[in-house]
Amino acid sequence: MNHPESSRPLPLPDGRILYAEQRERDTWLSLDGQPLLHLCSLAEGVLQPVEVASGDGAAALWSACYWWFAQAPEVAYLLWQGLDADSARRCQDWLRPGSEPGTWRVERSVFWQVAQPWLQQACGPYPEQLVMTDGKRHPLRRGKPVGELYRRYDARLGAWVSLRSLDIDTDLERFSRWQNTPRVLQFWQEGGSLEQHRQYLQGIAADPHVYSLIGCFDDQPFAYFELYWAREDRIAPFYGVDDYDRGIHMLVGEQAHRGPHKVASWLAALTHYAFLDDPRTRKVVAEPRADNAKMIAYMQALGYYREKDFDFPHKRAALMAIARERFFAGNALC
Repeated sequence: MNHPESSRPLPLPDGRILYAEQRERDTWLSLDGQPLLHLCSLAEGVLQPVEVASGDGAAALWSACYWWFAQAPEVAYLLWQGLDADSARRCQDWLRPGSEPGTWRVERSVFWQVAQPWLQQACGPYPEQLVMTDGKRHPLRRGKPVGELYRRYDARLGAWVSLRSLDIDTDLERFSRWQNTPRVLQFWQEGGSLEQHRQYLQGIAADPHVYSLIGCFDDQPFAYFELYWAREDRIAPFYGVDDYDRGIHMLVGEQAHRGPHKVASWLAALTHYAFLDDPRTRKVVAEPRADNAKMIAYMQALGYYREKDFDFPHKRAALMAIARERFFAGNALC
């Protein structure tokens, strides 16, 4: 197992800072300057806690796993030995018995599927009740969340990436400015006045199948996203849609936040949120213009595949898709 870099601070979503110091096989973790956990590498791929300084073994174990997965994206799993029964029980959402007696295994692909602490308003799946809307049979959707929805520190980028709900009064001017940017106008074709854009956003707000989101780096807005339920969307007739598939529309408005390293960060965050928002979501889709080669390449780099090209009334589109298993098996999150 490769060891992650020592002493590099790793912020947690609640604002606390995780640090690590390593000497040979020993690692000391601290949280906001207070000792948290001393652990030892017993062999390649096998870790053991030596001393839990915090008194909370489960929290210390989660922090250690987060440290390794965030700092070493190539690590697919961790093996633990010598865990106390209470800590193991409290971590059972993402910890399972290993193949050898007394060992426990943490898969990266499972660890990142646990909603907290990444979701700021985590809640269980909304009870399923099928309803009809405009001739489409679909599950009744929960009300749209308001405020900050997702937050994660991107260790590779060295910045916070977060998502919040759009507020029309606060965000109208920037949304209109972004839509009237020639680069954005080329693909979105939604240029217009403030009043036209207010009506557009009010229409989205009234539509229960779409969320309007603002993407932020270090709490500075840079992008507008729409997250929609594909079953009720115009994309549904073009592929074998599932009741809980989600779709995304993407607009980067601030020039300073363009580029492949930024796209890798926010696209991973947006896809992560789409899967975490409802654990029944098995696939995330998008339909960029078929000639938007740059965006399609960015999506393919994350693990999306180009299922086919098809004709919407307003554009020739590429159907891009990523399955839950494929996303969480990759190393897009850190």
